[in-house]
Amino acid sequence: MNTPRPDGRLRLRHLLTTALAAVVVCTTAFVTAQSSDPLPRVTPSAARLSPEPLAAATAVLQRHVDAGQSAGVVAMLARDGKLAYVATVGVQDIATRAPMTERTLFRIYSMTKPVTAVAVMMLFEQGAFTLDEPVSRYLPEFASVTVRTPDGSRLPSRAPTIRDLLLHTSGLEHRTSTSYRDAQVRSRTIGLPQFVKNIVQVPLMDDPGTRYRYSESTTVLGRLVEIWSGQRFDTFLQTRIFTPLGMPDTGFYATPAQRPRLATVYAPGMRPVEIEALPFTEPPALLEGAVGLLSTGPDFLRFAQMLLNRGELDGVRLLKADTVETMVGNGLPDAVLASRGNGVMGWGLGNVNVVMKPEALRYPANRGEYGWDGTAGTIFWNDPVAKTVLLLLTQNSPADPDNLRARFKTAIAPAVGH
Repeated sequence: MNTPRPDGRLRLRHLLTTALAAVVVCTTAFVTAQSSDPLPRVTPSAARLSPEPLAAATAVLQRHVDAGQSAGVVAMLARDGKLAYVATVGVQDIATRAPMTERTLFRIYSMTKPVTAVAVMMLFEQGAFTLDEPVSRYLPEFASVTVRTPDGSRLPSRAPTIRDLLLHTSGLEHRTSTSYRDAQVRSRTIGLPQFVKNIVQVPLMDDPGTRYRYSESTTVLGRLVEIWSGQRFDTFLQTRIFTPLGMPDTGFYATPAQRPRLATVYAPGMRPVEIEALPFTEPPALLEGAVGLLSTGPDFLRFAQMLLNRGELDGVRLLKADTVETMVGNGLPDAVLASRGNGVMGWGLGNVNVVMKPEALRYPANRGEYGWDGTAGTIFWNDPVAKTVLLLLTQNSPADPDNLRARFKTAIAPAVGH
């Protein structure tokens, strides 16, 4: 083992001291916080959190930014429904030097999926459909789907169902697959009806129900929300989820007033990139339930806390408690679960990863912890055992430079008693 040089120890001590001071400043602000805060703010000690690991976690973020791995990061930790830790490090744009703030806007990409799943299950509770109905009952285009074979294609062993779409066992592919790119299945310039027509033209990869394959199924679910509700997908989300939950900054594009708060995505070497041909500053024709939303730390914190509260926040109930319990538990059949990474992670109807074997992970976690991430660097973890919500928000492509997520989660875990 190499012994750190004295100057290295001093620098680390300085970083930790500075980070701890930042936490103390934040917690002082929590005491005098305004009613616009996403959750009631408290000191770490009031939330049963140890301040030293929080300081160490902030130091991890600061070193990450100092090393040029990300332009900036926002992190939030809530416990027992109280916000007790916020770190804003670096800038949201290197050229303008606009600092990261709590209200910085992020492309959350696949963290859109749990939002879509909530919309779907709200309509499920209303009796709009049943989980094991064939998709073709509501989208006739799906009656003609076939399954890929070495020699061409054949009919599937059974029809894909709504449950298959939620569990990613429908046989559909990921939006970046060669097949979908070649067939031009997805573009932010087409509407949901055309997207559905496009996607059924490409054979399924597997018979429905036989394999977990992360896919575009959640965008198909967005079209189903429109059919079941009689509303545009964005209208349903706004009126039934975002407005009731108090999520004013979540939507499918940044309005002119929001654009100064939209963080830039950076590739390695801190090169700015625009992942989409139609940028998130323009209204898209395709309202993508899989990857389409922008959000902020405060907004998504409220959404995640609603899930952790089993469907309710501040007197607003979106879902029944037992519905949420089903959504955030593993829904994959045993054979499918075993084939997905040896069953370390399950998958829930809520479009979340579910920890099944925490001892096999490279970061601390409890069994039953759930959450999901996004292509451009965002991630959330809900832990029902520790009663915590943890957000880590960056804008990077690829999403997780230098394994920041695992390093941050490992650093902050002792604060909650892992």
